[in-house]
Amino acid sequence: MNEVRCLSFLLIGLIAVQKLIFWWSVEGRLKAIAEKYLSPEEMAKIEKMGSWDELMETLKKRLEEQKERHEGGSKWIGTGGTSPFGAYGYNPQGIRIGQDKSRNRSAVKVWDQRAYKDYDDTQELGTRNIKVALRRLRKFAREGSADQLDLDDTIGSTARNAGYLDIKMVPERHNAVKVLIFFDIGGSMDPYVRLCEELFSAAKTEFKHLEYFYFHNCLYDYVWKDNHRRRDEQISTYDLLNKYTPDYKVIFVGDASMAPYEINSPGGSVEYHNEEPGSAWMQRMSQTFEKLIWLNPVQEQYWDYTPSILMLQTLVEGKMYPLTLAGLEKAMRLLSK
Repeated sequence: MNEVRCLSFLLIGLIAVQKLIFWWSVEGRLKAIAEKYLSPEEMAKIEKMGSWDELMETLKKRLEEQKERHEGGSKWIGTGGTSPFGAYGYNPQGIRIGQDKSRNRSAVKVWDQRAYKDYDDTQELGTRNIKVALRRLRKFAREGSADQLDLDDTIGSTARNAGYLDIKMVPERHNAVKVLIFFDIGGSMDPYVRLCEELFSAAKTEFKHLEYFYFHNCLYDYVWKDNHRRRDEQISTYDLLNKYTPDYKVIFVGDASMAPYEINSPGGSVEYHNEEPGSAWMQRMSQTFEKLIWLNPVQEQYWDYTPSILMLQTLVEGKMYPLTLAGLEKAMRLLSK
């Protein structure tokens, strides 16, 4: 009798576990279903709330008034709706709260803990085309200690010495071009990780004098070199402007796809309150370094549909190029002049 009872309890436990697993999977499916998909006509009817200050003031009021969870609405903080606040919905100008990744690439602010990963500079290139294009940016020089045999001078000097061997050495010949490269990382750049890793790997091979840094969406008052420690080891952009000489070639790599606020408004960064707009920092870079370009992985035919791309294209004085073989070749020609 006891054995039958134990067996019954075991079966009841197994059924309970199966139900839990089922509901967990259902919850995951419901979360995906909750994402709001609208037709272009429906999207056009959803208006932006207004200025940055209006958006933040409205969010403050919602936080004070809202007492429960909401889904599918147009006002409260929730999921799957058209409210400017929440996740898995649609609004052309919103604050993203609690969503695992970017969807419409128009969030004004993102309130989540976001972890990025460094680009892998050991990535084996799938094609040599990037290296070939980068080689257009070359200025050879011999610097440092004389550690290589100069065969022609050795032969000539030996002949002039009536056959007595006179060995001549020279410093190694290398590309003397100095490069600063800034990589946009995370968010809407995730689809381009492989392409950026290939570019990064090729650049580290081709340029002896290369310094690299990371930023997110737009340049602000600091950058970083290690994404795992970007909160603790920040590098002041002012320091970069003063440390590196104007003869450095500057390359920005990013999709330039963001809310316009992130470029032209103080506090527009999606991650913290920046005192000065990103446009001010981009202007300082352009004024300090004459040779500055922006490489964009977004296809050039779509640039006109994203206001932030056009804004950054203006800030770099039109020197934005697609991250393609043809675009790289044009960009390297301009930098090498």
